[in-house]
Amino acid sequence: MLASSAPRSSARMTRSLLAADARVGPRDEAEGMSNVILEARGLDKFYGRTAALAAASLAITEGESLAIMGASGSGKTTLLHCLAGIITPDTGQVILRTRGTETDVAALDERERSRLRREAFGFVFQQGLLIPELTALENVAIALMLGGMPRAAAEGHAAGWLAALGLAGFEDRRIGQLSGGQAQRVAIARAQVTGASVVFADEPTGALDSHTSSEVMDALLHSTTGQGRTLVVVTHDADVAARCSRIVHMRDGRIQPSEVAA
Repeated sequence: MLASSAPRSSARMTRSLLAADARVGPRDEAEGMSNVILEARGLDKFYGRTAALAAASLAITEGESLAIMGASGSGKTTLLHCLAGIITPDTGQVILRTRGTETDVAALDERERSRLRREAFGFVFQQGLLIPELTALENVAIALMLGGMPRAAAEGHAAGWLAALGLAGFEDRRIGQLSGGQAQRVAIARAQVTGASVVFADEPTGALDSHTSSEVMDALLHSTTGQGRTLVVVTHDADVAARCSRIVHMRDGRIQPSEVAA
């Protein structure tokens, strides 16, 4: 299991998260390519005769925030799922570069991909996919406990992340007792607590009003790119995409030319 990134004190964590600038500016192309953490190479994915992905290639650099946009059925969620090892492409490679090693995620079996998702990746979904029977603290701590960390230590790390994301005092509340924005911040804490190198967010603000959406994106960016981690967001929301350092559009399973967000 990757070492948890939770700090020794929630106060230090809060300062370190909120002091960082969450926006990542444009990179020199050569510099960016030398620091690629995740790369899709010629991905094809078919469902029957329908091509969900067609020769999709994409390089994602360490520390950037990338927004993937497109109409329903464009292939954006399929691409995210392939990048994250949730599904495998029919052809092509997904190369993860961490700690000086390269791993073809697409070539791993389900057990190996499950371990990789648990240790290297974090996930934030539209509905959070939190466990309603557990408290906010337990929902975050369980990510560490699944990797073998003792409960007391896991809950200590989880409490640090909740405090850093403005949820000190909410540790014992169940998910149904939280607002939509608070629940998404619990999901962000869960995604971050294992020290994930890459966080994938699938419509993380889709069920939220515009004000809460902005607050959730603040928290998501500060806790990922603000800490040198990588964020990949699938969204329909142009305002959410504009918060990211780069935007790619998808159409009919193909990646269109990318742009740097304003």
